[in-house]
Amino acid sequence: MFKKLSAALLILGLSLPAFASTPVNVNTADATALAHSLDGVGPTKAAAIVAYREEHGPFKSVDDLSQVKGIGPSTLERNRSAILLSDDGAAKPAAKPAAAPAPAKPAAKAAKPAGQ
Repeated sequence: MFKKLSAALLILGLSLPAFASTPVNVNTADATALAHSLDGVGPTKAAAIVAYREEHGPFKSVDDLSQVKGIGPSTLERNRSAILLSDDGAAKPAAKPAAAPAPAKPAAKAAKPAGQ
């Protein structure tokens, strides 16, 4: 029984890449292609992507897709590597926010001379 379960898990683990998203240009693809290519994006969300693009113009960054109703952070992260913005295959993922600069340390006080 344990061997069968182990074999099943191994097969499932090896087949997971088959379920990965397929690269797709969100600025040119139709709703059907978007729905087939992106994980968690069905016909309704794909149609919303196309409608948003037609109304607002092409997406300039992957994070612009978060403006589309129904496309949240988890959907973006699952599909980030598969979202193309041009036909040359280069996706432009948003830059990660820079870490906040460390607060400045107060200047060391000069030691007072003895006797004052």
